[in-house]
Amino acid sequence: MEIKIGVLHSSREVVVDSDQDAAEIESAVSDALSTGSPLRLVDSKGSVILVPAAMLSYVEIGTTRKGGVGFGQL
Repeated sequence: MEIKIGVLHSSREVVVDSDQDAAEIESAVSDALSTGSPLRLVDSKGSVILVPAAMLSYVEIGTTRKGGVGFGQL
């Protein structure tokens, strides 16, 4: 699942590819915003990404990608 995170005062977004499902990610974002603790996500390779809650501009939770085979597959 692709997650795009907008960070305040930054023109670039953070893009994370995660194996977590949308409900887990949404819960983590809600908890971070309500408590002020950092948003903690784990990417598909096992790395941990922490973003301070006060710096979150937006979080876009994408759909699960299915691997395509061949050319022209979307």
